[in-house]
Amino acid sequence: MKTKLLAAAGILALSSGLTYAEGTMPFPVGEGDFNWESFEALKSMQLDGEQVTVFGPWLGPDQELAENVLAYFGAATGADVRYVGSDSFEQQIMVDAEAGSAPNVAIFPQPGLAADMASRGFLAPLGSDSADWVRANYAAGSSWVDLSTFAGPDGAEDLYGMFFKIDVKSLVWYVPENFEDFGYDVPASMEDLKALTDQMVADGNTPWCIGLGSGGATGWPATDWVEDLMLRTQDPAVYDQWVSNEIPFTDARVVAAIEEFGYFARNDKYVSGGADAVASTDFRDSPKGLFSSPSQCFLHRQASFIPAFFPDGTEVGEDADFFYFPAYAGKDLGSPVLGAGTLWSITNDSKGARALMEFLKSPIAHELWMAQQGFLTPHKGVNTDVYATDTLRKMGDILLSADTFRFDASDLMPGGVGAGSFWTGMVDYAGGKPAGDAAADIQKSWDALK
Repeated sequence: MKTKLLAAAGILALSSGLTYAEGTMPFPVGEGDFNWESFEALKSMQLDGEQVTVFGPWLGPDQELAENVLAYFGAATGADVRYVGSDSFEQQIMVDAEAGSAPNVAIFPQPGLAADMASRGFLAPLGSDSADWVRANYAAGSSWVDLSTFAGPDGAEDLYGMFFKIDVKSLVWYVPENFEDFGYDVPASMEDLKALTDQMVADGNTPWCIGLGSGGATGWPATDWVEDLMLRTQDPAVYDQWVSNEIPFTDARVVAAIEEFGYFARNDKYVSGGADAVASTDFRDSPKGLFSSPSQCFLHRQASFIPAFFPDGTEVGEDADFFYFPAYAGKDLGSPVLGAGTLWSITNDSKGARALMEFLKSPIAHELWMAQQGFLTPHKGVNTDVYATDTLRKMGDILLSADTFRFDASDLMPGGVGAGSFWTGMVDYAGGKPAGDAAADIQKSWDALK
C-alpha cells in the first residue's frame, strides 16, 4: 500500500532534519504543573553537539508535536536531535538497516516489524533493567514488556524498545442527552451492557450502530470487536496464542469470540438498519445514527479516532461521550484494553540513542506531549492534570486502569490474514455464514502461508 523509497533518499532526509534549536518549546521550562525535576535530571547526560537521528511514521501535525517533545531533550542534553518522518517508514527503515545507514532511533507503528529486525540483528537490546523499569512504571507493565520483548539473532530474548504514544480502542460512544432522556446508566460490566441493550429494545430504541464498510479494507471494524471480545472471554495468554497461530481460528475459544460479536451484530433488533446493513454500512457513516433525530442508535463501539467522523461542531464530553467497553464481571479477567501504539527502538547504537531512551522513561517526556494533543500514556508517574483535554484525560485513565494491554491482533498477524482473510471472513460472518465456517476459511489462508 505504501511506496518504497530509495535508500539514498532516506539518507538525504536524515541529513536534512531539524535541530533542537529550530524546534518549538511551547511550555516555558519551570512553569506549569510538569515534572520539571525530571527535565533537570536530563542535564547530567552531557551530549553537546552529538547528533541523534530519529526516523518515524509521523508527518504533518504529529511530526511537529514529536519535534516539540524532542526539542526539550535537545535543550537539556545539548544533543543535536533530528527527526524525519515518512509515509513509507516500514519499507525505508529496512532498506536503511540493510544498507548500514539506519538512524539512531526508529519509531515502529507495529511491533511485528521491530521483532523481525531484532531477529536479524538490526536492533540494539535495552536489557533487563529497562524491562524491570517498564514493569514497575507502566500500568499493565508486564503487557508492555511482553509486547517489546523479541528474540535476537542468537535466539535469546530481550527488551528491544519503549512504547511511547498509545491509542485506545476499547471504547463505546454515546450521546449523554439520549441516556438522560431514557434514564440509562453507563454499564459497569459486560453483563450490564447486554442488559442495557435489551432495555433499549424494550423501550422501542435500537441500541447499536455498526458498520464494516471501508473500501478495500472492509471488515476491519469487526476484527476489533472480536479482538476486544477475545480479551473479555479468555486469558491474555490465549489471545497471544491466537495471534501467533499456536491455536487456530477454528479453536472453540476463538469461534466463541466471533459469536460474541454476532450476539450484537447479527440481531435485527440490536442494530440500526438490521443485521443485513452491518456489512454494507461504511464505518465512517455508522456513528451518525447517534446524532439523528430521532436517534437511529444509542451505542457505537469504536476507537479513539472516531470523533473525526462525528457531525461538524460535535463537542466530545458534551454532545458525545464514551465509556470503557466493559469486561465480564463473572469471568475474573480484570480490565483488559485493546489498542495500538508506537515502539521506539535503537537501530544505530550510540550514547545519544541510549540517552533518548532514558528520556522516554522520564515523566516530562510524556507530559510535554500530553499537554498538546493526540497522546495517551500508561506511565504511572505522570501528572494527568496536564492532559490538554478532559477527553484525553478520561482515555488516559482507562489506560492507567488496565490490568492487561494487548496490541491489535490483526496488525500482528501476517498481512494476508490480518489485513485479508480476517477482514473478509468477518464480512461473511456478518452476512450470515456460520462462525465455524468463517473461522475455517480464515485458517485455511493462514495454513497456506506455511
